[in-house]
Amino acid sequence: MIDVYTWPTPNGHKVHIMLEECGLRLGRDWQAHPINIGAGDQFQPDFLTISPNNKIPALVDPVGPDGKPQALFESGAILIYLAAKFGRFMPRSDREKFEVLQWLMFQMGGVGPMLGQAHHFRRYAPKKIPYGIERYTNEAKRLYGVMDRRLQTSRWLGGKQYSIADIAVFPWLRSWEHQGIDWTDYPALKTWFDRIAERPAVQRGVAVLADARQPLTDARARSALFGQQQYQKR
Repeated sequence: MIDVYTWPTPNGHKVHIMLEECGLRLGRDWQAHPINIGAGDQFQPDFLTISPNNKIPALVDPVGPDGKPQALFESGAILIYLAAKFGRFMPRSDREKFEVLQWLMFQMGGVGPMLGQAHHFRRYAPKKIPYGIERYTNEAKRLYGVMDRRLQTSRWLGGKQYSIADIAVFPWLRSWEHQGIDWTDYPALKTWFDRIAERPAVQRGVAVLADARQPLTDARARSALFGQQQYQKR
């Protein structure tokens, strides 16, 4: 049983989707342990031993590459690990593999951080800061444009086959309306998005812990995510 320490956020859903796409089933092959990031669960010592950056998700595989338990944090690293373990959603040839990895890094370095900032300034910031809203809304639109252009000539982000690059990006685009996005501006990307949303494993993945998520607007959640609790020395 693979243990996943997680919460229903885009980064958590990446791993939920990947496990389900690889043929594993929640409750049978893997278990979701909720880490309520609004309540500060991510700062508990036990969680920090496997995720020193106090971020979800983290994973513990009791049967790692050498037969011993393997602990991992960082969602992109977890996707690469699972792709290698199960031989799925990563091409075999070096050329095709690097094509997928560059789009995975695009998500990790661009889509996630920039859309996260768009969410923050548009929804969670205690004061509406026009500069921040404009800056990150424009960056969201730029990134959507990059992906739309790619998908005008490629069926999937990483190339000819559905891959961990697609799995990594998809959950971040589910909140497009909070990012200032109009889908009519990105028709190729919207077609790709709808195609992925129809996949049964994706539907199962985004349903994991979905009922547990609450709005991150109370003082406790703000402190855990954006305030003093986040920045305490540990």
